[in-house]
Amino acid sequence: MSKKHKAGFVSIIGNPNVGKSTFLNSWIGEDASIVTPKSQTTRHRIRFIINSEDYQVVLSDTPGLIEPKYQLQNSMMKFLKDTLIDSDILLLMTTVGDKLIENDHFINRIKSINKKIFLLINKIDLINQQILENEFAAWEMKLPRTKIFPISALNNFNIKNVSNLILKNLPYSPPFFPKDQFADKSKRFFVNEFIREQIFHKFKKEVPYSTEVVTEVFDSTREKIIRIESTIIVERETQKGILIGKNGLALKNVGIDARKKLENFFKKKIHLKLFVKVNKKWRSNLKKLKDFGYN
Repeated sequence: MSKKHKAGFVSIIGNPNVGKSTFLNSWIGEDASIVTPKSQTTRHRIRFIINSEDYQVVLSDTPGLIEPKYQLQNSMMKFLKDTLIDSDILLLMTTVGDKLIENDHFINRIKSINKKIFLLINKIDLINQQILENEFAAWEMKLPRTKIFPISALNNFNIKNVSNLILKNLPYSPPFFPKDQFADKSKRFFVNEFIREQIFHKFKKEVPYSTEVVTEVFDSTREKIIRIESTIIVERETQKGILIGKNGLALKNVGIDARKKLENFFKKKIHLKLFVKVNKKWRSNLKKLKDFGYN
């Protein structure tokens, strides 16, 4: 084991929509984890790898804490449970008004874990000083030995101080992944995520939660262009009609904005074709969930 090099696993946990993905993107400086105003946007545990000569941080974005209602959500919570077990450092993220502070069962579980835990109070740009001080006091009562940071992930406030403390507390270790690796997911995975992000942005109600994206073609053999063909899976014919839209306009708009994100991410021109397919009750189908990478 190296006495100079540090490496470890750091995971962000918390309720849906508290800003976990925004924090991750703010730290790594990339729009790599999808961010939308809707809760439950993140479905997988995604490990991003931050490298320097002296350290490697394996930073995990995780699904928000929810009470599962169908098999897909059970799989999402399994990712979260694994995180509590195998992380070196946990970042517990909350906001003012977040009901997490009332979840004594979860807080007691956090207290019982023998790991470094930092509490991040996000979105402080939306509150005044007195409210923040009251929130600090409440959390100090709940988790008296936990370091608390007020942050604004959206405005990159205090992120550097959090990252410096994480680096200070990383264990000494050789790297776990090659130093040129960006994440533990494939390129196709990020294609799927960026397309799904646009669906969350552009559609309401149940449609975004009933969709999954599968990329069948990812051809990067040409020097300046990547050819991609992806299928959006939905549960009902009515959802398919909504996604395609009149004269295919809705699907075209998803493709246009997804292509822009993909070109920025891969630094190449993208030729993107999208299709829509119905697969009834895929969120409750164990075989389909396994095919989609949830089990």
